Amino acid sequence: MKSKFYKQILKLLIEMKRKDMYKKAHNLGFTHPETVTCSQELDALLNIYSHQAA
Repeated sequence: MKSKFYKQILKLLIEMKRKDMYKKAHNLGFTHPETVTCSQELDALLNIYSHQAA
């Protein structure tokens, strides 16, 4: 079990990545490679978070 601090940092990283992805989608489009890569990175963070909650 990871510490509360670890989960708080992970939540912050998820929120930062989500905002970055929204910005890229708005400026570049949803299918632009940078947006897709950012989305995949967000997915990876969310997967880590969901496994920590289990």
